[in-house]
Amino acid sequence: MAVTVEDPTPEPVAVRVRLDISYDGTDFSGWARQPGLRTVQGVLEESLSKVQREPIQLTVAGRTDAGVHAEGQVAHFDTRAEVDEQRLVHRMARFLPKDVRIEGVRLVPPEFDARFSAVRRHYAYRLTTAPFGAEPLQARHIVPCRPDVDLDAMRAASRNLLGLHDFAAFCRRREGATTIRELQRFDWEREGDLLTAYVSADAFCWSMVRSLVGAVLAVGEGRRTPDWTAGLLNERQRASAVAVAPAHGLSLIAVDYPADAELAARNAQTREVRSVPDPEGCCGS
Repeated sequence: MAVTVEDPTPEPVAVRVRLDISYDGTDFSGWARQPGLRTVQGVLEESLSKVQREPIQLTVAGRTDAGVHAEGQVAHFDTRAEVDEQRLVHRMARFLPKDVRIEGVRLVPPEFDARFSAVRRHYAYRLTTAPFGAEPLQARHIVPCRPDVDLDAMRAASRNLLGLHDFAAFCRRREGATTIRELQRFDWEREGDLLTAYVSADAFCWSMVRSLVGAVLAVGEGRRTPDWTAGLLNERQRASAVAVAPAHGLSLIAVDYPADAELAARNAQTREVRSVPDPEGCCGS
């Protein structure tokens, strides 16, 4: 009778890998993979699959739109292949085109989820008040605006939007998606002709950051008063009066995550349906 001999070699255990990514979004049709289009996800997955010699699928912290850049994007993937962090960084530098880079590779716990574990995301939007517009070497990343914008009025208009609100007026509608977000930072810094808006929240809905900047820029140009932005929070659908700022001024600059021991709890919290608390502080039991 034939005797079956079991293979003593154990099946490799899948590991989870975090990637820290930067890219110039100018020549990409956004992050998300789309048939027939050049996207950041598509380019990265194709190159990673070749290097790892297995199909790689990425989960990302924030799916950027066409033309939007990233200096601190985060994604993860699972693999059964061996991963040498430093070697993978060097190999991907040879495989990837010059407008996208993997700057860091790290093995993380299986509870880490680039999307659901994120505590907050940070964006920068860059404008120039130079009368000649953006410098040629910066034109792909900086948007020209009027030289006489009122920065104090813009700061006041931005402060009106801080906190937990329904940002429906600033978001493109997506069926079944909530527009409730906690805007934790929205302020402006000036350095010479450069104006930079720093915008941070627990999460953002589609086109929200560019709409926030567009609304505040209307205040800075004198077309609206600072109080106008506060009134927009009462809207329950996208406000046609809010212009969406051009994509190329926007960059995802960082994503924050909790300690490893808190990852699972954060994942569960993120998946909960958000709701706006009663403005009067009600109600009791």
